[in-house]
Amino acid sequence: MKNIFSTLLVLLAVTFSACATKSSDRENDGQHSKTLVAYFSAQGHTKVAAEKVAAVTGGDLFEIVPVNIYTEEDLDGWNESARGTRESKDRTTRPEVANKVDGFENYDTVYLGFPIWWFTAPTIINTFLEQYDTEGKVIIPFATSGGSEYGDTEKDLRVSAPKAIFKPGKVINGMDEPQIKEWIDSLK
Repeated sequence: MKNIFSTLLVLLAVTFSACATKSSDRENDGQHSKTLVAYFSAQGHTKVAAEKVAAVTGGDLFEIVPVNIYTEEDLDGWNESARGTRESKDRTTRPEVANKVDGFENYDTVYLGFPIWWFTAPTIINTFLEQYDTEGKVIIPFATSGGSEYGDTEKDLRVSAPKAIFKPGKVINGMDEPQIKEWIDSLK
């Protein structure tokens, strides 16, 4: 009886191991895409949108955190000397990012969220992209905005990820999960 039980355990272990290997092979063959939802949110609006995108896609959520947190004064779009305004107008600035995505190389698709500042993405998004090898990655930008339109966003981001595959981005203010799903489905 003891030998039969031991044999059954060995057979079960071999079976589970084979199933796990097939699943892993399927992921490596591209049959299973791994999705990241990375976002920068200075005031919380983009975080809410990113959480909805992650819920719809099943993607892993990652907050892009600046080394120097943006204050309300930094975000005063009417003040030419405000940090956010200066960075948006000088596209060469690269604010430091305090954290990194573990295993970025394992992601195939990156939904990239941010607020629109002066008709484009904040340059911290360029910093984020430049930290990784994005060649062949599908990047799908999404944004929130208090009034600026999407503008030159994709052109400004391509500078930092020239070998990535960009899908059309969108401002998704106030969209609910079914609306976000409809937008995402339209990209396929």
